This record gives sequence, C-alpha cells and structure tokens, in this order.
Amino acid sequence: MKNDILQVGVIGIQGIGRSHLRGFQRHPQVNVVAVADANADAAAQTANEFQVERHYADYQEMLAKERLDIVSIGTPNFLHHPMTIAALQAGCHVLCEKPMAMNAAEAKEMLNVATQAGKRIMIHFSYRFTPPSLALKQQVEDGMLGQIYYARTTWLRRRGFPKFGGWFGQKQLSGGGPLIDLGVHRLDLALWLMGYPRPVFVTGNCVSPIGAELAKKEGKAFDVEDFAAGYIQFENGATLCLEASWASNIKEKELMETRLLGTLGGARHYNLNEGYEFAVETYFEKNGHQYDMALHDLPKTDEHNPMYHFADAILNETPHTATGEEGMIVMEILDALYRSAATGQPVRID
Repeated sequence: MKNDILQVGVIGIQGIGRSHLRGFQRHPQVNVVAVADANADAAAQTANEFQVERHYADYQEMLAKERLDIVSIGTPNFLHHPMTIAALQAGCHVLCEKPMAMNAAEAKEMLNVATQAGKRIMIHFSYRFTPPSLALKQQVEDGMLGQIYYARTTWLRRRGFPKFGGWFGQKQLSGGGPLIDLGVHRLDLALWLMGYPRPVFVTGNCVSPIGAELAKKEGKAFDVEDFAAGYIQFENGATLCLEASWASNIKEKELMETRLLGTLGGARHYNLNEGYEFAVETYFEKNGHQYDMALHDLPKTDEHNPMYHFADAILNETPHTATGEEGMIVMEILDALYRSAATGQPVRID
C-alpha cells in the first residue's frame, strides 16, 4: 500500500475528534473525505472549516456510502464500542479515542471483531507521542534504568471537572470519573515505559468528597468518583501506584507526573508550569557518584502525531503502537480498580 492514498472518515467532531482530523490531514498520503456527527450543523461547519468533501449526521450512513480505509472515533466513551464494531464490520481500520471502551468485556469484543475482519485497532494514547515521552522510552529500551521494579503515575487537578453536569459525570455514559478520563493516560504511559507487564493483582479506592456535594448544590447529574487511587502488582514482581482526580486540595492547578525506579537508574516525566508541556529527568549512579540528567527541548515532528503514525503503519504494513491489545489491558486494570473500590477487597486479574 506504500503508494496508496488512504481514505479517512472521522466520527465525532465537537471535541477531541477535531484533533484526530487535523492529525490525519498532516499526512501527505491521507485524504479525510468525510466527517460524521449527530449535530448536523457542527458536521457541516467542520467539513467547511477543514475542507472535507462530505459530512453526515448519521455515522452509519457514512460507513455505508463511503469507501473508507480508516475510521477515527472521537465520541463520548459509551459510543466507542458500537462505533468501532460498525467500522470494523464495514471493512475499516479504527483509531479509537481513549478509553477503548466502557469495560474490558466490550474491549475484548472489539478485538475479536477486528481479528475476524482482518483489521487493526489503535487507541489514542496520545501522551506516548510527546517528544519527552519518546526520548524517555528510548532510554528505557537502551537499558539506562535497568529493570523497572516500581512506578508511580499521577494526574491531579485542583479543580477541573469536564463539562460539569454533562456526560463525563454520568457513569452509564462515561464508565467512571477521572480514573477512566485522566488516569487512563498516565496509566498507559507508565505501562508503556515499563514494557506493559502483565497485571495480576489490583486494589483501589474511589471517592467523591467534592464533586458529589457540588452536584447536589447545583442540581447536576454526577454519580462518578472525583478522586481515585490504585495499586497494581505485575507478574514480573513490579508494582505501580496510580492517582487521578478532577478535584483535590493541592497547590498546583494541574499536576501530571510519572516516576520510574529501576535497578540502574530512575526517571521522572512531568508537566511544566502546571500545563501541558512536559519534561524528563533521569537519575543514576556512575563511578560511585549520583548524577541527574535533564532532557533539553526537542522539536516536534510528524513522529509525534498518533494519526500520522497509524496511517504510516497501514501504508507500510508495519506494526503500530498503542494497540487494541494494550487498550484491553488498560481496561482490565480499570475494571479491577473500580471493582476493588466497590467491594473494598483486592481483585485478581486472571
């Protein structure tokens, strides 16, 4: 397929789907030919803005009428499963926004359908694709940290409820709160840096000391956690601690950090100035002395674009990262954390 032009359709363009659209349009061998959104006016406006040929209010109509190679899904969580299955059955590869699904059972069905259709699923775990993340991953693969035996990964907000009162805060539409919204990103980043070890044991806690009271006062729908914490043990003996929150009484407006401890060195991936730019530091011993090493700014290139990466993998028939299989492992961990929080008991992942 090296010389082909991929035909792409994007479903859901009122939020993250717009970044999917922009990302695919950066690739010289991709033509985004259609967008679909239940809001017909938004679909038409986006098609005009991005010079996309056709727009639809019904994604099923788009799948039926277009000859698409890739479908990109940027809709609310509860739609990921049915839309991915419909796209796969229509003969398309799928880039699905995180989380992969509402639960591991849905994720498994999505993978089974992909296998039956001979198509691929990639999950939009975008935090892997920043220059600092990719540089740190290379250091890990080069053996700089040795064997990673512990990690801690965090995304905490002082106050940051997404569209309070909307679908994010309703479990039947979102699957959960900040654990499945924010934590999923930092969880994947840590797992990816650790080499995706197999989880075997999970314990977790989910509470809503701030969000529930705020929703009650404002008369808004809200039945998910606003803070979650978990502990994950892996088959290889390593452990990982995870924290995620939309509301916590901390100094920072936004705190993102992933720490790795290895037998030869340690690392820290963190956000700068409470925002969405990131830095990496590594810590190691040499000749009996302790050293710190900071990564300097790296230019952003097309390799830092998940959509570009997926298109390249399809065109060149090469493996892609952020696979559906990894997405399902993340869902298994999230399911176990929520189950542990609900029962007050540790949960084993078989």
